[in-house]
Amino acid sequence: MSFDVETYLKGNPESNVILYYKGNVDSDLINYVLDTVEEKLAEMNEQPRLRKKVYNVLVESLQNLYHHVDKVPEDFEDQNSEKFGILLIEKSVSGFKIVTGNFVQTDNAEELKEKIMKINRSTRKEIKELYKFILNNQRLSAKGGGGLGLVDIARKTGNKLDYTLRRYNDQYFFFYLDILIAVE
Repeated sequence: MSFDVETYLKGNPESNVILYYKGNVDSDLINYVLDTVEEKLAEMNEQPRLRKKVYNVLVESLQNLYHHVDKVPEDFEDQNSEKFGILLIEKSVSGFKIVTGNFVQTDNAEELKEKIMKINRSTRKEIKELYKFILNNQRLSAKGGGGLGLVDIARKTGNKLDYTLRRYNDQYFFFYLDILIAVE
């Protein structure tokens, strides 16, 4: 099959890759990534406020990957990963970029798209209100989340959510989420 999850990740000559990962997403990976990125951000002497924002958005991104990844399609190259995902963290002139990717069943893709479009149509004030509403009225989904992750990412970054849903086959899409944490 000609589908390659990495074709979406275009090399930017002005960027500096901090971390790239492709494979199974589990709690050990999450801990490793958070520790590694925290160390690298400290070594880069970034402003504490920016480091904290990158770290917090990374936590939310990894939780989204861990909780919302769908099963790997039967014909996908990596059958050893129960929860397959990709993660790219890079520094560029405009700030930090976090890209995540995972499989989404076709049945769930439209709901995900609608959720993101609703977030992207919202003003900063509406996002804050939506965040508070979900926080106060949270009901756990079948995957263990309450729908707060994407709203929180938009709230913390102040940016629209940039995403791509790329068809893998009739049953699956591959979902890429590009998050920019701009230098202030």
